[in-house]
Amino acid sequence: MRAKLRFIGRVSRALGIVLALAFLLVRSTQEVGDQTEKVRAFTRNTEFDFATWTLDALQIKIAQIGLGAERYISPADQHQIVIDYFELITRIQQTEGDLDAYYTSPDIINPEIASQFTREQLDQLYQQRNHLAPVAESIIQNQLSAVTTELGLGFGGQPLPPVLYHVTPLPLALIVSPRAVIHQDEDISLDPNLTVDQRAAIETQVDRALDVSSVVVNIGGVGMYPTMVKQTSDTAWMFEVVAHEWVHNYLTLRPLGLSYMKNYELRTINETTANMAGIEISELLIERFYPELIPPPEPQPEYAPTDEPAAEGETPPVFEYRAAMHETRVTADELLAEGKIEAAEAYMEARRQIFLENGYSIRKLNQAWFAFHGAYADSPGGSSGASGVAEVSVGDIVLKLRQRSSSLSDFLFRISWIWSYEQLQKMVVLH
Repeated sequence: MRAKLRFIGRVSRALGIVLALAFLLVRSTQEVGDQTEKVRAFTRNTEFDFATWTLDALQIKIAQIGLGAERYISPADQHQIVIDYFELITRIQQTEGDLDAYYTSPDIINPEIASQFTREQLDQLYQQRNHLAPVAESIIQNQLSAVTTELGLGFGGQPLPPVLYHVTPLPLALIVSPRAVIHQDEDISLDPNLTVDQRAAIETQVDRALDVSSVVVNIGGVGMYPTMVKQTSDTAWMFEVVAHEWVHNYLTLRPLGLSYMKNYELRTINETTANMAGIEISELLIERFYPELIPPPEPQPEYAPTDEPAAEGETPPVFEYRAAMHETRVTADELLAEGKIEAAEAYMEARRQIFLENGYSIRKLNQAWFAFHGAYADSPGGSSGASGVAEVSVGDIVLKLRQRSSSLSDFLFRISWIWSYEQLQKMVVLH
């Protein structure tokens, strides 16, 4: 009886923490300004319902905490359950692809009848996922909790906030930037079921009415509480996103996270920090619990990529995405700095066609696209732009602070207690 009471007490305390943190972390995302309201005039009927999602996700997590099935499963069986879950997701995605093929093939007259067996298979796989996913999520949460606690990111033997995530269809993000400069002004979450035509219609309405640059993009996770994570069969990517979003929740309980919406520099600091820490944490998780998933070293290229055209009879150079995107961003920044807005927009569209020809399907490449992707500045080059651009200097200085910190926990503790870019600059100079 005493053991049962102690268990009930632990569950009650956990639920109290979960509900309190959910309230705090959800509230921290609700800052709205005049510009936001102008944009929302075109999006209100298609916005994502975070309140309903959070309540539903909390019910699922509360049930998982109460059940605690992972505590009665051996480490070897936990490992196998997670592996089985990702293999199941792979089968689901393959079967969904088979189903889509019935409806896209011109040779199939009645796809509903032709796909009946495939749809029955898919229903069975979905039922298996409904049974397996909650246990797999709980196991991964506990494994990530163990790693973060060992790194010194916990309190009283537990990470704070507790690691909670839920795999779900993610909202789309409407990103809005001024046309004259690459800068994210708005990020509005939309219904994930919007068609491509509906996304394009919203972009056109917003652009014409407000004379801005906008784009609707897909995302990999959202730092709600529990955090929202996209379904994937890629284990490494999943672990990285779960860790990334947990770091956002960690930061939200501190000045840096609370200042996320203050300006573009602080958003870039937040995202770069979460990217760097998420990668480190996920790599440690794989090393400890799934060493067979550690990728082999990448082979060295036989020749270095070059921008020079190949001479007649020579092998053409490899198209290097990051270098090409970096060049695109630098040139677009230069044209905008000169006030050549239309020229910059025409240039970005021409470059989009080049990316498309080389296998990179980018629906829209504009100021808003760069404003969104350029905030993840932990890797040099790419969409973050050239040296001297604010986003890059922010990314560089965050990298320097990590390199000069004795550990990941030391780095996160230091950077989480700043609330201005100037503080970060001084910290790196003094450290």
